[in-house]
Amino acid sequence: MFPSWPIRFHQTSRGGCKSGGWDENTDSGSGSGVNTNTLSSKLETEPHHNHFESQDSPISSQQQEDQEVQLATSDASRKGPSPQQKKKGASSTSEKAVDAKVKTLRRLAQNREAARKSRLRKKAYVQQLECSRLKLTQLEKEVERARSQVSGTGGGGGAMMFDMEYGRWLEDEERQMGEVRRGLEGGISDGEMRVIVESYMSHYDELFRLKAEGAKWDVFHIMNGTWTSPAERCFLWMGGFRPSDLVGLLIHQLEPLAEQQIIAMYGLRHSSQQAEDALSQGLEQLHHSLLHTISLPQMLSAMAKLSNLEAFLLQADHLRQQTLHQFCRFLTIRQAARCFLVIGDYYARLRALSSLWASRTLINNHHDNSSIDLQTQNHFSNF
Repeated sequence: MFPSWPIRFHQTSRGGCKSGGWDENTDSGSGSGVNTNTLSSKLETEPHHNHFESQDSPISSQQQEDQEVQLATSDASRKGPSPQQKKKGASSTSEKAVDAKVKTLRRLAQNREAARKSRLRKKAYVQQLECSRLKLTQLEKEVERARSQVSGTGGGGGAMMFDMEYGRWLEDEERQMGEVRRGLEGGISDGEMRVIVESYMSHYDELFRLKAEGAKWDVFHIMNGTWTSPAERCFLWMGGFRPSDLVGLLIHQLEPLAEQQIIAMYGLRHSSQQAEDALSQGLEQLHHSLLHTISLPQMLSAMAKLSNLEAFLLQADHLRQQTLHQFCRFLTIRQAARCFLVIGDYYARLRALSSLWASRTLINNHHDNSSIDLQTQNHFSNF
């Protein structure tokens, strides 16, 4: 019949009943009067309680909404990032891993290339050392053989020894030219080509050293160039090639050259010509002085002046050596390799020309002898 009471009202009503001292043993009339009064008081107070509860209900619902938002936030934080955030983070992580892998592969490739070049340099160096060791062993044997020959032949043994050493130098020249040609055709690196060019330059330094040693034994043999082929002797100047002629040959053979390189080549040619003219004038004066000294005759003075002939030969070889070194300074490493290849081919053609001329002479002599025999037979057949 009555509306339901709130829990809070039930608790207070029960307490009121107990504090009011209700007695179940009292009369029913008195009990009924008390109950009627209490019920009327309850009805009067109930609207007030409902009013307070209606005011409290919006606050409790707002608190519940806040608690739900907090719970949702805490649940979201416990669950971690969303799938999209996870995908984005995973993609950035994978990109970083790919970049690191690419850098590692590039570094490994660079290390492999550096190791390969180092192995090639080491291999070339070991081969050079091995060739030098074999060359040294061969030189020692030839020196011992030459010493034994010199002791048996007297003063002419020095020229013989030089000719033998020069023959060995020519054999090494062919090997050096083969290495340069293979390097230019094979497309090796500049570092490896530099090793070959430096070895070729050392090869020419060895020739100048041999000539200096040979001049001590027989300066006329070295100066006259009897150790060279007949075609080479046509272009001989003080026991060797003219540096200015060699520079002029290379200017046309090494084209195309840069403008600065062409200027440097022509400047080297001009300075070489000036040095050649000075040495030629000095040698001509020495010739006149020797002619006057021998005509007196003053043999001791002539012997003293002949020592100057060796000095002129050494100065001419020094000019030739410096000219070759100048090529390596203002030419690139591959141009320097072509330079040595051109020089080697030029003198190889001169030696081949001498051989062809000698064989032609033999053939002509054979034909002449054959024609003479035929004419003789025809002459005696008439009788």
